[in-house]
Amino acid sequence: MAEYIIKNGFVFDPVQGIKGDKSDVAIKDGKIVKDVSKSAKVIDAQGKTVMAGAVEIHAHIAGPKVNLGRIYRPEDKLFTCTATKGIERTGSGNSIPSTFKTGYEYAKMGYTTAMEAAMPPLFSRHVHEEIRDTPIIDEGAFPVFGNNWFVMEYLKNHEIENTAAYIAWLLRATKGYAVKVVNPGGTEAWGWGLNCLSIHDPVPYFDITPAEIVKGLIEANEYLGLPHSMHIHPNNLGNPGSYQTTLDTLQLAEGIQPKNKFGREQVMHITHMQFHSYGGENWGNFESKATEIMDYVNSHKNLTMDTGNVTLDETTTMTADGPFEHHLTGLNHLKWANCDVELETAAGIVPYIYSPDIKVCAIQWSIGLELALLAKDPMRCFITTDHPNAGPFTRYPRVFKWLMSKKARDERLTTFKNADKVIGASTLANLDREITLYELAQMTRAGPAKSLGLTSICGGLKPGMDADIAVYDFNPEKPLADPEMIETAFSKAAYVFKSGVQVVTHGDIVNIGNKRTLWVDAKVPDNPQVMRDIKEKFLKYYSITQANYESLGHHFVPNPYALEVDATQV
Repeated sequence: MAEYIIKNGFVFDPVQGIKGDKSDVAIKDGKIVKDVSKSAKVIDAQGKTVMAGAVEIHAHIAGPKVNLGRIYRPEDKLFTCTATKGIERTGSGNSIPSTFKTGYEYAKMGYTTAMEAAMPPLFSRHVHEEIRDTPIIDEGAFPVFGNNWFVMEYLKNHEIENTAAYIAWLLRATKGYAVKVVNPGGTEAWGWGLNCLSIHDPVPYFDITPAEIVKGLIEANEYLGLPHSMHIHPNNLGNPGSYQTTLDTLQLAEGIQPKNKFGREQVMHITHMQFHSYGGENWGNFESKATEIMDYVNSHKNLTMDTGNVTLDETTTMTADGPFEHHLTGLNHLKWANCDVELETAAGIVPYIYSPDIKVCAIQWSIGLELALLAKDPMRCFITTDHPNAGPFTRYPRVFKWLMSKKARDERLTTFKNADKVIGASTLANLDREITLYELAQMTRAGPAKSLGLTSICGGLKPGMDADIAVYDFNPEKPLADPEMIETAFSKAAYVFKSGVQVVTHGDIVNIGNKRTLWVDAKVPDNPQVMRDIKEKFLKYYSITQANYESLGHHFVPNPYALEVDATQV
C-alpha cells in the first residue's frame, strides 16, 4: 500500500486533544503512523481542515425495509448519480439511495463507517447482501431484540443469563453488532392491534412490560460486556407529551454499571432523541421539551444519545415501530407498508414531507438543533437524522451549518411561515452557542466511535489507528463570510482515505477501497437450556430450519472484522 503524508492541515482530533494545530498526518500500510519515508506521496492540506473519517452510529441503509421503501417509492428514484472517471456505478434515490450511491455519498462527505440500525434477524442474509454491495464504508448491523419472543419469555422469568446466552447466539448467527430495541413490547402488541405507549403497559400474552424488557436487556448487555451499550428507540415515539415516557425510560438505566473491555462508559444509547422530546397534549399546543431532556442527559454520564435532526425535506419514514407508522399514515394520509417478522419484530414505511410551512415540522427542526446545542458533553451527543426518517443523511452538512452558525439557523427560524409560534414553542432563538470544529469532531467522529467500542480502529488520528481520514476545504483561521461555506465544504471533501486507500479526491470517487463488515463474536458458557429452547421453537414456530437460519449471513460478510467478547470469564 502507498505511503502518504498529509501536510500542513489544521488538525482536529479529540482522541489526542488536538484542537486545530497545524500538523502532519502520516499513512503507511493502512494505518496512521508517526513517520513515513521520503518517497511518501504528499497531500497538501494548507488552509484545510483535517479530521478522522466520520462515524455514523444510526441509519437505515440496508435490509428488507430499506429495499421495500425503494420498491414502493419510484418517485424517489428521480434523483440519480452518474459514473465519474469510470469508478462510480450509476445509482439512484434521494431519501433511499441505492447501495452504490449510499457508499459514494457517505464517502464524499468524509464518512468511513456506518451502522445499520435495525436488522431483523430472520432477514440478516438480505442485510449482509446489501452491506456487501455498498462500497467503501465499513458497516455493521444491530439486530432487534425488544419484541423477540425468546427475550420476553426469559425476562418475564428474570433469566438474565439465558437472555445473554440467546443474544450471544443470535449475534453470531446473524453477524450482528449490538443489541437494538425498538418500541419495546409495542411492536409485538401491534400484532394484537395494540401498542405500548408507556413503559408500564403490559405486552399481550407475554405478561411483561417495556420497563422489564429494557432493564433486562441492559443487564444482559453488560453481562456479555458488548462493545456498544443497549441501543434504544423508546416507546411513544413522535407523540405530543412523549418526553415524559423518554425520561421514564432513561431512569431505568440508573444504578447499572458498564462492564466491558472496550472503554465504553455508558449502559444506554437513546437514538433519534428529537422524536422523543415532545411536550404538549395535542398538535395544537405541541412544544419542545429539549431543555428537560438535556438536563437529565447532561447530569447522567451513563447515557449517550443521537439527535435525529429534521432537515425540512421530502423523505421516507421507516422503522421497526410498526404501530407508529400506522399512526403516521393516519396523520398524513399517504401510502403505508407494513411487515411482520415471525417471532422477532415488524416494520412500517410511510413517505413524509417536513414542510417549513407546517408549524409542527418547524418545531421538530428546532428541537433537533436544541438537543445538540444544549449538550454539555459532545462526546455523548452525536449528530444524526435517523436517516431517512427525519431527512436524508446527505443533509448532514446542512445540519452542521445550522449548528455551527447562529446566523444560518436564525435566518431559517425567522422565515418560517409560523415563525412567532415556532419561536414561542422552543428555546432555539435564545441559544447563542455555535458548535466548534473540535466539538463537531467529537459529535461525528470520536464520540460515536467510543460509544461503539471502536476506539482502537476509528474515530481519531492517533498512530496505530486505521488511516480513515477526511480533509475539508475549510480554513478555520479565516472569518466565516458566509455560513454556506460550511455546507459546501462538508458536502464534498477535498480528500478522503479509507484504511490508507485514497477513495475521494476533490469530491470525486477515485477508488472503492477495501471495506469491512463489523460484527461481534460473543461467547458465553455452554447453556443447554437455551439451545433446547431454540431448537424447540424453530420446530414449532419458524418457517425455516434452525440450520438454515444460522447460516443466513455467513456467506455474505465481506472482509469481516470481529470484535471478540468472552463472558465465559464472568
